[in-house]
Amino acid sequence: QVQLVESGGGLVQAGGSLRLSCAASGSSGIIGKINAMAWYRQAPGKQRELVANIDTFGSTNYADSVKGRFTISGPNAKNTVYLQMNSLKSEDTGVYYCWEKVDGWDYWGQGTQVTVSS
Repeated sequence: QVQLVESGGGLVQAGGSLRLSCAASGSSGIIGKINAMAWYRQAPGKQRELVANIDTFGSTNYADSVKGRFTISGPNAKNTVYLQMNSLKSEDTGVYYCWEKVDGWDYWGQGTQVTVSS
């Protein structure tokens, strides 16, 4: 069993930055069993969408809407995945969820709210 806990969300003005963190805990040796990691977001009234993902080789993929502004990285030695968000826009507002595939199983965090004021 794996638990994912996000943090770092909040209220920021347009043009500002936030860094989201996703800490994984649970069974021992977890970092060696992580297959892939990603950040999703869900805006009010919209479906959840992929923001960025990273595989165990470090290859990354970004939604067109965030390319050049967001950076996904990790996991580090503390089993934490990050999403650095720069030049934030009002349309980036939503609940951001961390996702990890560990040993073939999908896990989700509880979400962290990001609100960008224009």
